[in-house]
Amino acid sequence: MIDQLSSSDIANEVSMMRSAFKGTVLVVEGVSDSRLYGKFIDRENVRIIIAHSKNNVMQSVNLLRDKRKDNAVLGIIDRDMDALLGRKRSPPLFPTDKRDLESTILASPAFDAVMAEYGDNDKVRNFEKRHGPIRDCLVRAASPVGLLMFISYRKGMNLSFKDLDFTFFVNPHALTTDLSKLVAHVYSVSMGQRYQRGAVVDMLVDLIKDFGDSWDVTRGHDAVTVLKLALRTSLGAYNSKGLTDGELGGALRLAYSRGAFESTQLYRATWDWCRENGLKLWS
Repeated sequence: MIDQLSSSDIANEVSMMRSAFKGTVLVVEGVSDSRLYGKFIDRENVRIIIAHSKNNVMQSVNLLRDKRKDNAVLGIIDRDMDALLGRKRSPPLFPTDKRDLESTILASPAFDAVMAEYGDNDKVRNFEKRHGPIRDCLVRAASPVGLLMFISYRKGMNLSFKDLDFTFFVNPHALTTDLSKLVAHVYSVSMGQRYQRGAVVDMLVDLIKDFGDSWDVTRGHDAVTVLKLALRTSLGAYNSKGLTDGELGGALRLAYSRGAFESTQLYRATWDWCRENGLKLWS
């Protein structure tokens, strides 16, 4: 049912609120976004609406402001592939600093706090002696999935990235990704393709050279999954053995501090825009 909600449905929900609430409405993509930003909003003067997709956020905010003249609405969206595609968003739509909310959190001190909670100090120390900082290895292992998505989009391949099994292509002991196995696994869950796997691997290698290992191209969900595998197999303390993606993502959100959030471009941009427009947003 949620998948069937349109931008008009979201806009109507906001409009119906207006008889009782005249404050700022922040429209976000999903439940995780609502939980995270809900930590920092001015609860008396701000309400969060979940739109259930990026397109719904963009279209509902534009509909409310342009057609219904509701100037107390703004939206926060994941940057996704916008940076790779040269797309720029303008207020009242504000993108995350990194590719998405989770990657922004992982690039912050929240990562260190979670590693202190779930990582085994000796295992982490030995790993970093051999392979370098865990955060760098994590983004290096997870970023190829995001870059393969970009190739799929650019080439019109329509590859499927739903419910990937990262154990097929990620080595959790070294935090490395086998590109050939990644492409093979994605092909195995996708419809027939006109590009040979080897050619796609070559495209992926070229993109990695161009963009490097960056949180700007790394999907946070992928990085969380890779980190979970590493904690459960080679880096974790006793309390990480049964750790799930949801639990790890929740721990990262809880560890994400106000100070970390206030250091982001997203915070500064939304704060400045709301102040210029006489709106309350962050507490």
